[in-house]
Amino acid sequence: MPKSTEYEAKTPDDAGFIAYDEQEDAVWRDLVARQLPAVRQHMARPYLRGLDLLDMPTERVPQCPDISARLGELTGWSVQPVPALIGFGKFFGMLSDRTFPAASFIRKRKHFDYIEEPDIFHEIFGHTPLLTDPAFAAFSQAIGEAGTRCGKADYSWLIRLYWFSIEFGLMREDGQLKALGSGLASSVTELPWSLSDAAEHRPFDVIDILRTPYRIDIHQPVYFVVDDLDDLFAAAKRDLLADIERARSLGLHAPKYPPSTAA
Repeated sequence: MPKSTEYEAKTPDDAGFIAYDEQEDAVWRDLVARQLPAVRQHMARPYLRGLDLLDMPTERVPQCPDISARLGELTGWSVQPVPALIGFGKFFGMLSDRTFPAASFIRKRKHFDYIEEPDIFHEIFGHTPLLTDPAFAAFSQAIGEAGTRCGKADYSWLIRLYWFSIEFGLMREDGQLKALGSGLASSVTELPWSLSDAAEHRPFDVIDILRTPYRIDIHQPVYFVVDDLDDLFAAAKRDLLADIERARSLGLHAPKYPPSTAA
């Protein structure tokens, strides 16, 4: 996460709704219009099913209470606006409570192509479709529960499993490589990059993932590919704290970029 930002959180009213202005609604509308063709072409079916189930508005910024109502019917999850960038401890705690923390602001027009910190387009358009699926929702909750049991020194290890699956995971679908992660669904440039021969594709392996450092401000040089979703969901039933200890004993892989900026 960036250490500073020019964005300020928006405060919801007593019912949880936020007053977005016409310019903010227009940014959402244009982001969705630009991203949908690539999403329909490159995203995996679990994401696309969730997107259709949510049927979120395309002409204005969605409201968290509306998304929460639909998620609540499907998987018991909700979306809660957060006042600022939150730490790993709070993030894991919210996931364990089946609550997804959503940044309340939307990017400015000058950051239309890329914004380093997550905004509501990334949070709602990117993340919530997978939370409509009980198995994916349970996977996210399991990572959250593991985070509530581990020490702060383990946070940076555990978050890599979330990063390389829910955020930037890939999967094979009918023999084709498809994108699964929310960071890909909400990025017009990284979505096709992740599926190209320019990126490195590794088989999904929990220990390998835990040992792989990443940066948030570049296109990922490495992506992990799930051949069978059961392999991903089985990871939620593992002793993730023991996995972290094993990964720590083996050490981090050498990063593909300067290690001083790796997470």
